[in-house]
Amino acid sequence: MIENDDWLSRYQQSHQNLRNPMVFWAAVPMAVIGLTGVLWALPVPSEFQRISPLLNWGSAFLMVSAIYYFIISLSLAIGLLPFLLGLAAVQLWLADSGLPPMGVSLGLLLAGLVGIALGRGGAPRAILQDVQLIMIGPVWLLSEIYRRFGIPV
Repeated sequence: MIENDDWLSRYQQSHQNLRNPMVFWAAVPMAVIGLTGVLWALPVPSEFQRISPLLNWGSAFLMVSAIYYFIISLSLAIGLLPFLLGLAAVQLWLADSGLPPMGVSLGLLLAGLVGIALGRGGAPRAILQDVQLIMIGPVWLLSEIYRRFGIPV
């Protein structure tokens, strides 16, 4: 099992030679928004609704992600809180927009995955690894921004 502190360095090592970094940087958040939306649109047990109308698989996923981010790095977790709250806001907007939430979310997820493949290049195994580590992607992107501005990770 990999230690929590090693996730970022492992992700960093496997992403040093991106074929198209701009596409990759846009695709990671898109894939995360799509994945969250797919989870948000899944049916939930009635017990969830009794607790809160906002409790669903997507919001639970975001809560677990936030906890994990705090385990990895306090400064990165604080930096990602606006991103996570924005994800929730997008999902709430999508639910009220009249658009099909599952269809839009699947489209964003697929577009994000295609973007990851185009930005990353390389073998399908590397792209599958990115899918497995999809929630480490935003942390890594923010850590790169922090490093450029000299903010401790």
